[in-house]
Amino acid sequence: MAITLVNPGGLPAIDAYRQVSIATGSKLVFVAGQVAWDAEGVTVGEGDLAAQVEQCYLNIGTALAEAGGSFEDVAKLTVHVVDWTPDKMPLLMEGIARAAAKLGITPVPPATLLGVAALDIPEHLVEVEATAVID
Repeated sequence: MAITLVNPGGLPAIDAYRQVSIATGSKLVFVAGQVAWDAEGVTVGEGDLAAQVEQCYLNIGTALAEAGGSFEDVAKLTVHVVDWTPDKMPLLMEGIARAAAKLGITPVPPATLLGVAALDIPEHLVEVEATAVID
């Protein structure tokens, strides 16, 4: 495996993700921001942040499979949430947990969470992009 995820001493241990991703593979894969579209381009979970987060993560898994990898190869995620407020954290975590269960992954790689004013269409509540390293 090309990715080792760790929480180093001296940094807080975050349950939702690991603080550091150590990559040793040879192929970099950059996955464009994924929104909650299914394969036909229909928005999944309109108005439901948890459902949309789950779909975004599953879409990343699909994209990585095309590149010969899996979610286990993800070195870094960036999550953009529309109108972010801390009270949305339980829904974000629920969506991540559901996707992680379906993808068979734990722990989740390092992530950056950004609040944004809007995304490409009003129905999209979240967009997730990924960088992966594959052996």
